[in-house]
Amino acid sequence: MLSTETPFSDFGEEVVRAENLRKTFTLSRKQQRLEHTDFPRKVAVDGLSFSAYRGEIYGLLGPNGAGKTTTLRILSTLIRPDSGDAAVCGHSVTREPQKVRDTIGFMTSELKLESFFTPSYLFDFFGAMHGVEKGALAERKKELFARFGIDRFAEVRVRDLSTGMLQKVSLVISIVHDPSVVIFDEPTNGLDVLTAKVVTDFLLELKAMGKSILLSTHIFSLVEKLCDRVGIIIDGKMAADGTLADVCGGMSIEEKFFEIYRGVKGETV
Repeated sequence: MLSTETPFSDFGEEVVRAENLRKTFTLSRKQQRLEHTDFPRKVAVDGLSFSAYRGEIYGLLGPNGAGKTTTLRILSTLIRPDSGDAAVCGHSVTREPQKVRDTIGFMTSELKLESFFTPSYLFDFFGAMHGVEKGALAERKKELFARFGIDRFAEVRVRDLSTGMLQKVSLVISIVHDPSVVIFDEPTNGLDVLTAKVVTDFLLELKAMGKSILLSTHIFSLVEKLCDRVGIIIDGKMAADGTLADVCGGMSIEEKFFEIYRGVKGETV
């Protein structure tokens, strides 16, 4: 059984610890054709283990289909692993999912906001769900809406917002309760360069505030700009894990990634 203590290491206080996570999915006939396989099940995460620490940004780097999103969904308690477990701030994702949810903020580009409602209404709704006191919620809304330029669109229905503004609204809703751990799945996916910079700058601000941030990405420059440590995932397995300096060994993260990828897959890229 996974110990839910939060030990210290050379990197500081361990905030997230995943141990031997495994997750498989049943494929439909159509999905089998898309995956070019006759096997009815896909192993999305295959014995994955890693740790993330207080006040750092940890990046999961890998190609599409590597298992990054599945891993973050397990950590966010949206899906259960077939085996293995993970602890977030000392709480097991399988045995104490609600305590994990109270601790984290989770944002994904796949988050669908109800088109009829406004950013103001949705912020208040999710704040109430998290038990944020009304006065504190009003102050937090004022601060975050001004920070991201949402205040001018606070009463505009979601269906009338731009893609960039929707991403900003999704971001502030995900952190309405001021979580200590923030989990972002492809935080800049589909964003224009200006909105992407707003998001990445804010991630660095959260880090400076002592938050722990986990993000998934396939963008090398994002890892180099933001991440203190990185885990390279290929076919659901951890191919490399450590500080950028340790993983890269003097190479760029892009060069190192393709070196590792060729070694694992035996393919020329």
